[in-house]
Amino acid sequence: MAPGEDDDTYEYRSTLRTDDPDVPVVLARGDVEIVGRMPWSSNATFLVEVRHGDDLVPAVYKPGRGERPLWDFPEGLWRREVAAYELSRRLGWDLVPPTVARTDAPAGPGSLQAFVPARYDEHYFTIRDEPGHRDALRRLCAFDLVANSTDRKGGHVLLDGDDRIWAIDNGLTFHVEFKLRTVVWEFAGEPVDEALLADVDRLARDGAGDELGALLEADEVEALTERAATLVAIGRFPTDPTGHRHPWPLV
Repeated sequence: MAPGEDDDTYEYRSTLRTDDPDVPVVLARGDVEIVGRMPWSSNATFLVEVRHGDDLVPAVYKPGRGERPLWDFPEGLWRREVAAYELSRRLGWDLVPPTVARTDAPAGPGSLQAFVPARYDEHYFTIRDEPGHRDALRRLCAFDLVANSTDRKGGHVLLDGDDRIWAIDNGLTFHVEFKLRTVVWEFAGEPVDEALLADVDRLARDGAGDELGALLEADEVEALTERAATLVAIGRFPTDPTGHRHPWPLV
């Protein structure tokens, strides 16, 4: 079930699991039908169903024309949603649900992200102390550092029915200036796992790739690889002595 604007619930139906490799194909090529507007979103955000052949995938559609202008981010936040998915995929971490760019969606160009059938009573603050989630949350912490996530609220960390963690609402990312604001501070000062550092080091050495390069400005790509290299060089999760690097509201 998922909340809708005019109806309290949406009967989730999908022919594919969120992590099925065919999901990006469906999102990129399928016919998009708007089901309703998502509540509690600062920008226009729609629940849609995407059909391609015999497959049906519910998705979250964020059209560029529905974005409210921000003084510190250029227009086109939906491209950053796609870029976050591409970064997660390039790192091999698969934290972000499949997300694609569509220029032919009903309300104009925007991002389509596979809708996660999550357990909506769970969020970062309810799962952070569970031992089974620590590795995934460490990956998320490292991801937010590299992506320069500026709005990682607790409610942007979803837990699906298989106990898998997904990170959503990634539009405020990849700024050239270091603007990190996140709720994930449990690992502050701790060494970053060697396996995570190896993935980040590969990104720093090999570069962001063509997919990210097509979505971000050149200086943003350069800043991304610099953040990756810095994390590898320091080898520890940062601390926040100021207490100012938390989003508001927290959830």
